[in-house]
Amino acid sequence: MPYIEGKLFLKVNREKTTVDYIGKVKFLGFTFYRYKGVTRVRIHPKTVIKMKDRIRELTARSNGWGNEYRAMKLKQYITGWVNYFKLADMKGLLKEIDEWMRRRIRAVYWKQWKKIKTRFKMLKHFGIDEEEAWKFANTRKGYWRTSNSPILKRSLDNQTIGSLGYISFLDYYQRVCVN
Repeated sequence: MPYIEGKLFLKVNREKTTVDYIGKVKFLGFTFYRYKGVTRVRIHPKTVIKMKDRIRELTARSNGWGNEYRAMKLKQYITGWVNYFKLADMKGLLKEIDEWMRRRIRAVYWKQWKKIKTRFKMLKHFGIDEEEAWKFANTRKGYWRTSNSPILKRSLDNQTIGSLGYISFLDYYQRVCVN
């Protein structure tokens, strides 16, 4: 810092400026790491926590939004977030986030299908056979636990969720990025 201030005559904010190991520095939501002698960029863990909190808000089961509005807000957030952070290496992270987000979306739909009759009808509509749909519609498990069940994953699979207007972090990232 004496060189920057003394020789270059630049002002340095001592609270924001740090000299540290490359992996500990956070800069605009990014962090850096070395891989095979090359410095690479990834998303800082605090940024991931903020992103997950925002997805929790957008996929809350009790916010009273319609499904089209929820899908639109998620699409806006995902496109903005991925476009900002597209320089980072985050393919594995986005795959995990997508699985978690789709589970949250399944929980929203399961809650909306409140009555046994509606759950039965919707499960049949999405391709579950009648007997299995009837058994599953009568489950007493909670929304979160049910959202991870094989039957709900089969009925509201990735393609179905995509056709309902929801986009995937990873799909959008692969479309936008050349990595």
